[in-house]
Amino acid sequence: MFACEQRAVRTIELNQRQELILQIVKDSGPITGEQIADKLSLTRATLRPDLAILTMAGFLDARPRVGYFYTGKTGSQLFTERLKKLFVKDFQSIPVVVNESASVYDAIVTMFLEDVGTLFVVDKDSHLIGVLSRKDLLRASMGKQDLETIPVNIIMTRMPNITTCKPDDLLIDVANTLINKQIDALPVVLKIADESNEKYEVIGRITKTNITKAFVHIANEMH
Repeated sequence: MFACEQRAVRTIELNQRQELILQIVKDSGPITGEQIADKLSLTRATLRPDLAILTMAGFLDARPRVGYFYTGKTGSQLFTERLKKLFVKDFQSIPVVVNESASVYDAIVTMFLEDVGTLFVVDKDSHLIGVLSRKDLLRASMGKQDLETIPVNIIMTRMPNITTCKPDDLLIDVANTLINKQIDALPVVLKIADESNEKYEVIGRITKTNITKAFVHIANEMH
């Protein structure tokens, strides 16, 4: 994860004018936009896009009637702060589910057609009861049994041994879970009130691909 962060941070590149603005604010801040423009012999309108970029990226902050001032934060710090503001709901994908009565053969076909590495198994009420990975299906395929007669609920990982996440969880926490547990995907769930036990509705999935997209999103945002 750290190596990925370092590569993303290197994409934060400022142009020459933005570097000059940053240095002026470092030396003279707090300073107004008009004062910065005077120092560069430019109009305030010309500088507006550069000041907006520096402020949105977190290098500068601005206060009414005070002006711009340097935040003192490095690119790495800004990247880390941005990363900690990303939530599962912003990057989750549509889940691919199969019913518990589906056969192993059906699950293999579904995984192939949907081009995913993990399937979520639900009961007749669409509640999460299991997870199927590529390894589960490969293991079941190695014998001589008829795959069309074996239901997936025999080979799946069952609740409560399933790691889940919620829409409002931080993406960085989910990324750490994927790494620490060495799994490819987590179901995004909503808890359903039930008198007997906890039940969950699957509303999405988070995979390593989603995590990668989040890094690219941040890098493009801060470039």
